[in-house]
Amino acid sequence: MPLEYFALMMVIAFFVLVLTGMPVAFAIAAVGFLFGFIGFDGWLFELLPSRIYGTISNYTLLAIPLFVFMGVMLDKTRVAERMLEVIGYVSGALPGGMALAVIAVGVLLGAATGIVGAAIVTLTLIALPTLLRRGYKRTVACGTICASGTLGQIIPPSLVLLVLADTMNLSVGSLFAAALVPGLMLAGLYVLYLLTLAWFYSADVPAIDATERARMSKAQIVKDLFTAVLPPALLVFAVLGSIIAGIAAPTEAAAVGAVGAVVVAAIMRRLGWTVFREAVLSSVRITAMVFFVLIASQVFALAFRGLDGEFLIEAMFNWVPGGAYGTLVFMLLLIFLLGFFLEWIQITYIAVPLFLPFLAGYPEFSLVWIAILIAMNLQTSFLTPPFGWSLIFMKGVAPPEIRTAEIYRGAIPFVIIQVIALALLILFPGIALWLPEAIGW
Repeated sequence: MPLEYFALMMVIAFFVLVLTGMPVAFAIAAVGFLFGFIGFDGWLFELLPSRIYGTISNYTLLAIPLFVFMGVMLDKTRVAERMLEVIGYVSGALPGGMALAVIAVGVLLGAATGIVGAAIVTLTLIALPTLLRRGYKRTVACGTICASGTLGQIIPPSLVLLVLADTMNLSVGSLFAAALVPGLMLAGLYVLYLLTLAWFYSADVPAIDATERARMSKAQIVKDLFTAVLPPALLVFAVLGSIIAGIAAPTEAAAVGAVGAVVVAAIMRRLGWTVFREAVLSSVRITAMVFFVLIASQVFALAFRGLDGEFLIEAMFNWVPGGAYGTLVFMLLLIFLLGFFLEWIQITYIAVPLFLPFLAGYPEFSLVWIAILIAMNLQTSFLTPPFGWSLIFMKGVAPPEIRTAEIYRGAIPFVIIQVIALALLILFPGIALWLPEAIGW
């Protein structure tokens, strides 16, 4: 039997194991070892130790636990909850003001955590009861929270971008710079949609009651902006700005961000031993998951390439019409569908390296632009019913009275906005590329 058939059987076996409920990391490693021994009696894995060592000793990847700790610390200390409350009061007189506050906090939370699951869960727990209590339509509230939480996929310093930089051998700073404008553009489109909704259907997104707004004076609001919103915002801007400006390497900036998160929590008087311990343990768990998948993917990739799986991928891409852009759209469609079943870490370490050589062969394509398209595409996939991970995360922590259908209906307008943003990025690459080129990345 030709080796390519074994490679195809690998892919099928992997999806079968995932659909049975086996953890993805175990499924990746099990399939890789099984077919590696079938095809090569195991001698192929003599290369595995050097590959694993080369991956986990990568200095750039040291930024992952540091960025994770920074985000988890801001989450555990309930800094995001306080930010939402203050920003909500500032925009409360405007119909849809609380929803706009959720978008603003989603941008800051996405920049702070870079972890979609954490952002979705946090926003659902702190924002959904608030929105429902103030009379927001359930579908609008659910869709706004899901869309805002998913911004962590594209808003730097995103873990997705960090891992894509490692996988595609790109500068982290260039990816962060390239993602900044598309991420803010997407958030701006969300805001535009909510303002339009407030204009035509203000009853669905009511303003905060005047009596409630009167409880807090303008002086108190200004004070809260400086004490509750400004410190975490400055921390995010300092970390991101130092990377984009080339002042600090991503790992160095992440270390500053981790220490800065502790300082911000202390300034806001929310730091304690219990909170610090929970943040450390949670960061260790998340980091262990990321690196375990990373190591398991090396097993799968080694066996797949040894079984001539690259020739299988090449034949698949050769069938696609439309030249360079046909190949690009086909890859984005495949990644979009994979996003229904796999999390971003598995897609980044397994699928992207397989597709990348065929897109790198087109000189008209910038790999930085392709990386941003992949991140935006994954974000769209994670928000799309019925399998979107963001919707699943929300359903897991939402009150029992929130029906799954309401979450799905609420997400659809934001999915349409995502598709529009992705189309704009494809048609106008300069949206992503002008900032890296302007600052010399």
